[in-house]
Amino acid sequence: MKRSLLAAAAVLSVALAGAVPAEAVAIPDFPVPKTFGTTFQADPGHDFTKHISSRKDGVLRGWITHVSTGQVEYEPIKWVKGRYTEGHFTGPREGAATAYASPVAKNVVFLSALGCSAEMMGLTVNKQGLGAKRCSRDTLLTRVKKYRRASLITVYRGEIVKLQEIYTP
Repeated sequence: MKRSLLAAAAVLSVALAGAVPAEAVAIPDFPVPKTFGTTFQADPGHDFTKHISSRKDGVLRGWITHVSTGQVEYEPIKWVKGRYTEGHFTGPREGAATAYASPVAKNVVFLSALGCSAEMMGLTVNKQGLGAKRCSRDTLLTRVKKYRRASLITVYRGEIVKLQEIYTP
């Protein structure tokens, strides 16, 4: 009897292991750019002269510039050192065609640097100054409609699957 139960349990565990839902697929471990990099990240092979489209798979230091039904537009950013301050992030010059558009995955991982509340009170960052508090997709979409926040944006299979805010005072 024990052997039968053990065999049945082994078969069930193998069957369950193979039935992984699509949402649970792991995000590949892409190289992460310097958080405060001073140059825009290149996207070799991307044709900006055609319609606005998704960036290739990987992590982009950028911010979301527009939210519309079903997708968001985003662009690369770089850190500009200040003369009298530490500095600030800036996007491409006006008129530069370097924007991307991608849908936000239903199960996006949004790591906030300022908590999940609408007031954005409380610092929730790791030692590198990156967001550490997991918030909902709705919180992400609400926040990026109101504020342009520097972030590490992970694109996988044409969708934004992770967005981690960069804390700047």
